[in-house]
Amino acid sequence: MCNALDADELARLASIMSDQRFEAGTTFIEEGAPADDLFNLTSGTVKVFKLLADGRCQITGFMMAGDFLGLSRGGTYAYSATAITPVTCCRFQRPQLRGLFNELPKIERQMLGLAMNELMAAQDQMVLLGRKTARERIASFLLSLSDRAVRRGRPGNPVELPMTRGDIADYLGLTTETVSRTFTQLKGEAVILLKGNHGVDIQDLDALVEIAGQEDREACFHPFDQIA
Repeated sequence: MCNALDADELARLASIMSDQRFEAGTTFIEEGAPADDLFNLTSGTVKVFKLLADGRCQITGFMMAGDFLGLSRGGTYAYSATAITPVTCCRFQRPQLRGLFNELPKIERQMLGLAMNELMAAQDQMVLLGRKTARERIASFLLSLSDRAVRRGRPGNPVELPMTRGDIADYLGLTTETVSRTFTQLKGEAVILLKGNHGVDIQDLDALVEIAGQEDREACFHPFDQIA
């Protein structure tokens, strides 16, 4: 949100924000609660999810440093957000940020661009869940995390997995057993090397791309560069 602002505009934005820290396991956005605040993550990982009527959880995204959370419709949050790791963020009160939009229209334009990214990510997620096998989903997931890290100036390999296997399953529409079994199969095929529970070293990138059906890397699935 901030990369289009000059020094004076950044100072104005900083004047209406407060620093916030949440420990792992803290749910700081509750679905249906008044959407009073917006959050720009500066470190850590957050899962965004909705609870279904039968109590099941559908994770709709994993947010990391640079991502923005808190947009709403009808004045209430449309999802919940829980810190997977310790998280730090900039917190904005909605009325103050709305007032800043009038002063700095470029911020509002940035927000619109981020919202468009969210729409594109939702479309990609529909393809991922509706058309791909378990192997294709896992491969696409790993590639998306790798690509995202590279775009943000971090190494794309090994791939960091701060979330649990259960979280990955809830995101990809699989069972935890299927996720674990698929990781084991890819390891056995020398496509990846598991680095404990929270990391994967991509050993054969071409094979992973082929499994994901992403021979054209420009078409790679990017579910995370978004605002929620």
